[in-house]
Amino acid sequence: MTWKVDNAHTAIEFSARHMMVSTVRGHFNEFSGEVELDPDDLGKSRASATIKAASIDTREPSRDAHLRSADFFDVEKYPDLTYRSTAIESLGGNRYRVAGELTICGTTRPLELQVDFLGLEKSPYGVRVAGFEAVGMISRKDFGLTWNVGLETGGWLVGDEIRIRVDAEANEVQEAEAGAAS
Repeated sequence: MTWKVDNAHTAIEFSARHMMVSTVRGHFNEFSGEVELDPDDLGKSRASATIKAASIDTREPSRDAHLRSADFFDVEKYPDLTYRSTAIESLGGNRYRVAGELTICGTTRPLELQVDFLGLEKSPYGVRVAGFEAVGMISRKDFGLTWNVGLETGGWLVGDEIRIRVDAEANEVQEAEAGAAS
């Protein structure tokens, strides 16, 4: 069954160290995602997402402009970040390890997410809804994002380790929608 990510009820967030002493958080405002969900055996499911790099938002316009530049995401050349799962392993209960491939700036690397399946419900509008929480971590240098400034006391302005968090809600695609899409 195909399920579409509900952008109004989903957040794709990240955090990185700033000057080695604080954490800067941000999110992406524009994205789409799809899950081929097997509710009876989540291990047989698949997921994919496309994120518009230019939609980055750290609540600081000048920093966001720098992140969009060729020093980081180079959004003119690489407008999308993509993720697709390659394997899902049950860790017991509602916890899963999702292996996948993340592509940033034309570079694809593995990304493993720890996922909690929050369950299935039926909305007041009759649509089945699934919820997930996922966390993972990447090295930005693995994707060629190496811009930095050394600090007088040692260390770096921007940390290498990027923590990722996704809180997602997906809606089952109704038969009529699925037929119209094909």
